[in-house]
Amino acid sequence: MDIELNLMTESVEQAGPIKPLCVEPATPIRAVLLLLRERHRQSVMVCREGQLVGVFTERDALRVMARNADLSAPVESVMTPNPVTVRSGEKIGTAVQRMSTGGYRRLPIVDDAGQPVGLVHVSGIVHYLVEHFPKAIYNLPPVAYPVMQQREGP
Repeated sequence: MDIELNLMTESVEQAGPIKPLCVEPATPIRAVLLLLRERHRQSVMVCREGQLVGVFTERDALRVMARNADLSAPVESVMTPNPVTVRSGEKIGTAVQRMSTGGYRRLPIVDDAGQPVGLVHVSGIVHYLVEHFPKAIYNLPPVAYPVMQQREGP
């Protein structure tokens, strides 16, 4: 099928990446949480002098709140350091494989210098698939294994 070919030939830039939202490592957690809410985002990239050093996601925010952590602490104390990334120009299939292997919903896209240039996310990849392969997607049954509410027959 053409899906596999396209996933291995088209770059992550085709999967609707969004512009990166970056903060400094010393930014207080409270300020990061407010920024996430204000911008309607689920994650921020933590950058030092333009270089990606970590990621803070809504999962990290939940852990912080569950621990009742000090919200004035720097985000670098609770971020995920050295996140898995994809480089500009890498293929969509590579991003899908890394996301699947690591259980990630989004991956930072970095340039050759390690600076964030975008963020590819699951919804962008799904949108790409639906846009490029509508026959393969729309021909699937709405429910793969429906559960019958009552027994068939007499």
